Amino acid sequence: MSTPTPPSLQRPANILVIDDEPDLRTLYELTLLREGYRVEAAGSVSEAWEHLEAGQFDAVITDMRLPDGQGMEIIHRIQKDQRTERCVVMTAYGSAENAVEALKAGAFDYLTKPVDLKQFRAVVASAVQAQQAVPAKTTKAAPAAQGERAGDTPAVPGGGTAALERLVGNSEPMRLVKSRIAKVARGMAPVLVRGESGTGKELVARAVHACSQRSDGPFVAVNCGAIPENLLEAEFFGARKGSYTGSSQDRDGYFQAARGGTLFLDEIGDLPLAMQSKLLRAIQERSVRSIGSTQEDAVDVRIVSATHKDLHAEVNAGRFRQDLFYRLNVIEIAVPALRDRREDLPALCAALLARIAHDGGLPVPHLSAELLQRLAQHPLHGNVRELENLLHRAVALNDGDELHLDLMGGGQPAVPGLAASVPSASSAAAPVSSPPSTPSDDGGDPLAVAAPPPTTLVEPKTAPPPLPSDLQAYLDQQEREILVRALHESGFNRTAAAARLGMSLRQIRYRIARLGITTPNGDEGTASNADD
Repeated sequence: MSTPTPPSLQRPANILVIDDEPDLRTLYELTLLREGYRVEAAGSVSEAWEHLEAGQFDAVITDMRLPDGQGMEIIHRIQKDQRTERCVVMTAYGSAENAVEALKAGAFDYLTKPVDLKQFRAVVASAVQAQQAVPAKTTKAAPAAQGERAGDTPAVPGGGTAALERLVGNSEPMRLVKSRIAKVARGMAPVLVRGESGTGKELVARAVHACSQRSDGPFVAVNCGAIPENLLEAEFFGARKGSYTGSSQDRDGYFQAARGGTLFLDEIGDLPLAMQSKLLRAIQERSVRSIGSTQEDAVDVRIVSATHKDLHAEVNAGRFRQDLFYRLNVIEIAVPALRDRREDLPALCAALLARIAHDGGLPVPHLSAELLQRLAQHPLHGNVRELENLLHRAVALNDGDELHLDLMGGGQPAVPGLAASVPSASSAAAPVSSPPSTPSDDGGDPLAVAAPPPTTLVEPKTAPPPLPSDLQAYLDQQEREILVRALHESGFNRTAAAARLGMSLRQIRYRIARLGITTPNGDEGTASNADD
């Protein structure tokens, strides 16, 4: 049976299909033949190995359960022998743990039975493209789920190299991060990026996307903590016209917008439990149902999520679903805190100053050894974000050839109603005068101080302030000034600012977005901005 080879392929790809059901095996074989692939079929583990020992394949599609063993055995052996085939496993409906286990073992992707043929063709095409895009000298790398060594980084596309270079630093922790990014990018396994606020988790997620074969597709970043809870489902899955008040036309959600690319779920730990179950189903079934629709829409996205929270603790506390955690945490990338890679400070400062100067149309200021030493001694609890804020302030206050670091934060914004409750430095340091001591009449301690006579304070009569003509605008201004001060004092760390004001991270993000507060990066607190 001859069919034209798809123009996107460099050569007709060789596919091995393994399934013990003859009808399904024939269906898969015919489907792939129509796509222009060369196909061989097997019905058992032993028969599959006869084919594999006889030749090389681009992709292997295998059922999980076979008469003489498990499809997992094939994956393990391919990885052990350092063969180049990309493996796609087919699991029964509801067997999420099998799919996760296969992805951790090194499988490229998975399909859920009964298999949707459109999705089947898309996954196989992605596996073949990934296989043929990797140079032969780099295809025998160890599986992504296994340990990496610093410097053991496989080749990546040109855009991936640029994305890795944006992760400034050549310390051992950063070399490990870059090596892991390049390896995990080759498959479709979900990735969880973990790290403190301000460490650059979104940059890591963007690098995973740029290093993958999906780099030509969209990268859609979603801040899970910045979306009002009543809008979450519509934002994620879309909505049909008339499905709710104000819905005047069909609109796609984040899943549809990320088709063929990567969906980055930032601050996944802030997602409410009700939405967690819907997200889990969408990830497992690879399909979503828009609000107001009766049909499910197949979506082809790779999930990368990030959090600064300890999700293990959140699961134990009942605030995060365990099944969703295991689905998202197939491969983990831990981003080091800045205190754990202080040798990267000179390179980081140089890169940040170059960008700050470029954005402001200024010459790049001189970075003195004294300034670097002071930064090295500073705690930098806010990580790279705090470092950038300090450098922004230094450039803004610069009046000479060298930068001077203002670690005290400079003057604070005036916040009506708060200044009076904070004593000034001069008043706090001033001694309190006491009346001269007199001996007590009852023979007590001669050094005891007699109580001063009561003083009556007469407040001058002043006219009350005029009532605001626009109460909401007046309250918004007060709220904005308080938020700006809290953000400024916390180094623009929204988590710390929220804690100081007794509110949740979700609440402060919503207020920052509503009031249009701008950070030192020049971005406003919108729903799509990452906080780390």
